[in-house]
This record gives sequence, structure tokens and C-alpha cells, in this order.
Amino acid sequence: MFDATHEVLNQPEPLDQYNAYLGDTALRAAVRREGAAAFEDRLQAYGYIAGHEILELGVLANRHKPELRTHDRYGHRVDQVEFHPSYHRLMELGISHGLSTLTWSGQPGARVARSALMYLHNQFEAGTMCPITMTHAAIPSLRLQPEVAGIWEARLLAGAYDPSFRPAEAKNGVTLGMAMTEKQGGSDVRANTTMARPLATSGPGQAYELIGHKWFCSAPMSDAFLSLAQTPEGPGCFLVPRWRPDGSVNPIRIQRLKDKLGNHSNASSEIEYPGTWAQLIGEPGRGVASIIRMVGETRLDCVIGSAALMRQAVAQAIHHCHQRLAFGASLDRQPLMMNVLADLAVESEAAMRLALHLAARFEQASAGDELSELLARIATPVAKYWVCKRAVGVINEAQECMGGAGYVEEFILPRLYREAPVNAIWEGSGNIQCLDVLRALEREPRCLEALVALIEPHARSEPGLALCLQRIQDGVGDSAGRPAGARRIVEDIAVALQGALMLDSDTDQVSEAFRAGRLQAGPTSLYGQLPKGLDLEALITRAHPVAAA
Repeated sequence: MFDATHEVLNQPEPLDQYNAYLGDTALRAAVRREGAAAFEDRLQAYGYIAGHEILELGVLANRHKPELRTHDRYGHRVDQVEFHPSYHRLMELGISHGLSTLTWSGQPGARVARSALMYLHNQFEAGTMCPITMTHAAIPSLRLQPEVAGIWEARLLAGAYDPSFRPAEAKNGVTLGMAMTEKQGGSDVRANTTMARPLATSGPGQAYELIGHKWFCSAPMSDAFLSLAQTPEGPGCFLVPRWRPDGSVNPIRIQRLKDKLGNHSNASSEIEYPGTWAQLIGEPGRGVASIIRMVGETRLDCVIGSAALMRQAVAQAIHHCHQRLAFGASLDRQPLMMNVLADLAVESEAAMRLALHLAARFEQASAGDELSELLARIATPVAKYWVCKRAVGVINEAQECMGGAGYVEEFILPRLYREAPVNAIWEGSGNIQCLDVLRALEREPRCLEALVALIEPHARSEPGLALCLQRIQDGVGDSAGRPAGARRIVEDIAVALQGALMLDSDTDQVSEAFRAGRLQAGPTSLYGQLPKGLDLEALITRAHPVAAA
């Protein structure tokens, strides 16, 4: 019989079984500020589900990856993807709680509340956000073809998850995906080679046959997809259902599933259209303009998703460091670690604030507010560029705060880190976002006017913000240097937007930290460089998920 070699000491309790909404002071304040206070009971309920059930389901869904079944035992083509039960439960939770539907209810504050629900879910399981996001985002594009929307919108908004493989009209609810990019084009979707041939009459709402391929089709078990294909007039946007109107299976050949860095619970695939039935949405030749309505929605969700990954990483790091002793004190009271944790907390809150404010602008724009429409047009690619890129560094720094534990798969940080790059790549990588910002400024100069109108009142009392605004105006005015310098312009816009929001914070310590660490000193590539004189302890306590609850 052997004696114990040592006593296990100084090991933090795990951060689980908690309410992710009640434990997030900054999120609760932002929800109220952006007009969604009426949904707090709903958010509180989902915060509990997220920090308990979704946390556990996320582990299982990412451990047991989806599997492709191309043929049945007799050799018949079936083209289906099989998922672990945890994935289906995650989808059921998200859809039944309004993550794909609440925006379209018409209730004041509904989009902000739905964005907050996404923020809670995505902290613990991000892969299921892809099909839920696309199902939510398809509505504006479908509405371009009223007779199609009249059939499909009710199915998408049913609020029920039905994973069975059968015609949409026989299901309790449906999901919708997207298939745009091809091998030879990537983000240059106008280079697509998939061809669309009318089966009878050509034009909006008419039936076509598609022949071609798609290099990326996420969530291939969706009940339908929005897809681009070439018509004689140029690219067209098509609704491609898994079943034809006559009740037969629509031939959508799943070639293989992608073996991805992260996002393991979600199936991403390569598909072929070997003569696939489809219905034209909008005018032929206007496909990019038609599907961009869906893309705009998914880009907003990329911002929300990245902000959520940041939040969970920072929450884990602060919780760990609060309990871990080193050199005679808890890590979160060691001066240099305090600076790092406080800096990460500020970055995380700024990302969340921008995401929820942008959601509010979307909602106001849909109600006819022109200023919000202009701001949303330019701020969406800005936020997607900035927040999605910053997420990778935040999560990696949080891993370092936890030491070796942050690198071990039994903790959530490695999964968050693998997940982080996808939002920067998906729906247009960084350069595409920057070019979209330049395009918006060139086509609609009032976008810059709207941006200035939001920032300038704060810049009058904050010299750092005033300098940032001046750099933006100088960069936009430099037509020769604009394309090559687009990233600097976009980064300045992002920091200025966050600055205007953070200076309007409900907490003085947060405003002062952002002012000193981002506006006066300028953003740094690494964290832990906040200037002296700030209340670091207050910033860390504000971001501590258990202390807040």
C-alpha cells in the first residue's frame, strides 16, 4: 500500500453552474441602455440555461463531431449528416428560446434582446450558432420575393426545431443555410461558375435548374439554402430546398465535410448541384444585392459571437486568478496580472457594447431611422473587422492568465481559441470588410456624416477621441492612399465608435480606463499596458462572473 505523495492545494474551483446573465454586470447595463429591459426575465432564464445545460452540451457536441453518410447500405445516395444528440438539444434550446425568431416579432427591443441571447449561448457553444444565425438572417432576403416568403417565412418563424429529413411542409419548423463561395472565387462571388437554367419561364420567383459546385456550404442538413448561380443577366440568388415541389429529394450532393480548425459541432461541407431545383429570389443579375441582406445579418452575428467568446475567456481567467495563489497573494491582486485582467475586461466590454449598440441601430433602421441606417451600413463591416480580429488575442492572453490550465482540453479555453478565427474569416475576411467600408464611404458620403455626428459630441471633451476623428477624416480624404491604408482607417473608426460608447458608460472606472488605455495612449497590440492611476480592482470585480451575480 502506497502513501499519498502530496495534498492537492491551490487549485481553483471551476467556473460552471452559474447564471451567465446575472453574472455579467456590463451586459445587464447594456441591455437596459439599448432598450431591451422588457426582456430581462427572458435573458435571466436563458443565462441560467447557458451556464448550466449549454455548458455541458457544448462539451459533448464538440467531442462528437458530425458524420457524413453519402449512401445507405444498399448503395442509394442519401447525402445526410448525422449529429450527436447533444447537438440536437442545443439547436432545440436556441430555436425554442427565440434566437432565430425574436427579432422578427416586431416588439420594441426584440433585436437587442435576441442579440443578448445569442451572446449568452455563444459563450458556451458556438457551432450551433451557424445554422441558427443563417435561419434568422434569411428573412430579409426572402422578403424580396413575397410569394416565396409567404410560404417559407412562417416555417422559419415557427420557433420549433425539427431535425427529421422530410419535406418542409411536413415539419414543425425548418432551418435555412447559405451556399455562396466556390473553389475558384472565394470572396469574389461574381466569379462563380455554377449555372442556372430556367425550367420554363425565366424571372423572379420562377423555377430553375442549377449545375455546379459550392466550396463551402455550412449546415448542409438545413431544409433549404440561399445560393448564387449565373443567369444570362449575371449572378442570381436562388432558394434551393432539400426537397422538390413534387415530393422527391432534390439532388444536392454532399461531397465531404470540412476538417476545420474549430467549430467542430457544426458541419461545413462541399456540395455539388447536378441539376438541382431552385427558385429565383429577386431579379436575375441582382443576386449579390439580394443575398447581401442575409450577409449583413450574419456579419452582425459574427460580431456578437466574437464578443461572446471574449467574454467567456475573460470570465474564466478572472475566476481562475481570483482563487489561484502565487508569490504570497491571489493572482488577481498581483500588480502586473491586475493590469492584464483589467485591460482584457475593458476590451471585452467594449466589444459587447459595440455589438449591442449595432443591434439597436439595426432595429432603429428597420423602423425608418435614416441616421441608424447610415451608421449600420458603415459600422457593421467596421465592427466585424475589429471585434472578430481582437478576439483571437484576447482569448490567447486569457489562456496565459490561467497558465498551463488554459492550454489543456479539459478547460474551455482551447475550444474558444480554436473557435475565434472563424468569425474573422466567414462572411468576408478582414480586407473584404475594409473594402466594404471604403465602398460605403464612396457611394454614400452621408455615412461619414452620420459617423461624425455620433462621435463628435464626445470628441469635444476628449482630445484623444478628437485626434482619432481627425485621422479618420484625413484618411478618408486621401483618395490616393485610401485603398492601401484602409485597415488603419477602419481601426480608427472602430476605436472611435467604441470610445463614444464607453465614454457614455454607467461606470466612471470603465470610461476612464478606455480613455486612458485606448484614446490617449492609442490601442496596443498586447494587453496589460494600462497607465497608472486607474482603479484596476474595480474593473476586475465588475467583470468577475460570480461576484457580479
